[in-house]
Amino acid sequence: MIARQLKALPDKPGVYLWKNAAGAILYVGKAKTLRSRVPSYFGPDAESTPERSALVRQIADLETIIVPNEAQALLLENNLIKEHKPRFNIRLTDDKSYPRVAVTVTEPFPRVLVVRRVNIPGARYFGPYTDVATLRQTLKIIRRIFTVRSCHWDLPHDAPNRPCLDYHIERCRAPCVGYQSEADYRRMIDDVLLFLEGKTVDVRTRLRERMHEASQRLDFERAAQLRDALKWLDQLEQPQTVELVGGGDADAIGLARDGDDACGVVLRVRAGRLIARDHRFLENVEHEAEGAVLAAFLMRCYLPLEARARHALLPFAPDDLDALQQVAPDSDWHVPQRGTFAKLAQLADQNARHLLDSLKIESFDIDERAADPVFALGRDLGLAAVPRSFVCIDISTNQGRDTVGSLVWFEAGRPKKAEYRRFRIRGAPQDDFAAVHEVVTRYLSRRISEAKPLPDLVVIDGGKGQLGAAGDAARALGQEKLPIVSLAKQEEEVFLPGRSDPLRLSRRSPSLKLLQRARDEAHRFAVSYSRKRRAQRTITSELLAIPGVGPNRRRVLLERFGSLAGVKTATPAEIAALPGFSTTLAERILERLNLRP
Repeated sequence: MIARQLKALPDKPGVYLWKNAAGAILYVGKAKTLRSRVPSYFGPDAESTPERSALVRQIADLETIIVPNEAQALLLENNLIKEHKPRFNIRLTDDKSYPRVAVTVTEPFPRVLVVRRVNIPGARYFGPYTDVATLRQTLKIIRRIFTVRSCHWDLPHDAPNRPCLDYHIERCRAPCVGYQSEADYRRMIDDVLLFLEGKTVDVRTRLRERMHEASQRLDFERAAQLRDALKWLDQLEQPQTVELVGGGDADAIGLARDGDDACGVVLRVRAGRLIARDHRFLENVEHEAEGAVLAAFLMRCYLPLEARARHALLPFAPDDLDALQQVAPDSDWHVPQRGTFAKLAQLADQNARHLLDSLKIESFDIDERAADPVFALGRDLGLAAVPRSFVCIDISTNQGRDTVGSLVWFEAGRPKKAEYRRFRIRGAPQDDFAAVHEVVTRYLSRRISEAKPLPDLVVIDGGKGQLGAAGDAARALGQEKLPIVSLAKQEEEVFLPGRSDPLRLSRRSPSLKLLQRARDEAHRFAVSYSRKRRAQRTITSELLAIPGVGPNRRRVLLERFGSLAGVKTATPAEIAALPGFSTTLAERILERLNLRP
């Protein structure tokens, strides 16, 4: 059946829907030409990724929809994905819980509301606000500067007999009982809309004009209220975070991805000022191209946003850029290479990376609570015993000098710092494999001689070479049955003895996250020790190079002043007061130290 459908495909743009035997939609895609794109799923690349392989195995039916052009295909694909949420498409996290600010501009006396669904006819929406703190701050400012009514009366048809408390505390001018005209209230709502769009300069100008008008009418109470609103706006004005060339509006879009997850960010710049940040998380992107992920974020997250700027700054060109330009002809898409725009695009990327890292940390904590990562680690590595205790070893060097090794101990998935060990490498300092061999040999020999239990697992930071060196050291001590694995940083691959291909764990796997946590802790411990060794060597060499200062006097100086910097700031009298020091020697020490750059 599929074969017959493939032969009948037209050479036209359109959308295709892969379905399983039950009729459920598995994947929605678009094509510039259906005849060329759809059969490629059964070509040589059908097994290129695990997801593609799983999709092809479940395909039982095909549905195609022809459209006039590629831009229409892009729009239809986006609508169908939102409607059916196919399993194999890039997924967005659910945005139903993200609140928005709605201004009911079609009402005679509009209200400013917080809503979670776009279902008020004719309303202007701002958001969604993924940061609730930003939403609260925005509402607080609106209610402090503008006298927007908070009641739910259907004005002017349905109204109370007297003003509410908001009128008496000057938070509302009581349009409900006729104290404020519809025209005056509407001018205030126009200011609210400008404020929500980030055009605070225009708001200030309008408020100042109305303040002068009130003063000329001798309405000093109203003029005072507008003056206070201007003061609040002045307090809101911060130094320009991002200064655009010549000022203006722009949206900087950033993207970060890690494994199966991605984060897209939109930095909103209005009148040369960074005023807001929006972001969304995406899933199921591990085997998608960068351009496809960015295109999905732009179509499903950026284009639906209210009040987009004309200039959109992109980190790189997305897939289907020509179609995007047809879908959104009012947007100018740029990939800046230098200057302020490029810095702004980099800032958006940095925000995306920060948010994605935060998501990873949160998901790590959630996974730890949801499932015991220690048992998962034993299962994934195929160990005979659960690795309730394991160690991780890392080597750190500074251009071949101050080479050290570190060993951290994890018990029940958590660090046990009392068992941390560090090693000063005695052998070849520039041979990483020899350094791993030395650390494993010294550590296991010490544990065996002291009759202390060995860990259930040894993890090495490195690849096949480091794993082989550690295995040789263990076998030389008769510990060939001790489980040893290595974790390579670049692709986060786990190498096991006797296996030529690495083990690739899911980026969300509790096992991988536990190994990464141990690896990062071992690296931190090794780097801190290497830096300490370098600092000690530097201090020792500078002091011992001074005639008359030997190891004993160097020790006395450091014990008294704490560091080389402390010695440099001491006076000759303070140094001469130390046992074994004279005024002449003190002056020589300070002269030699202060001459050094």
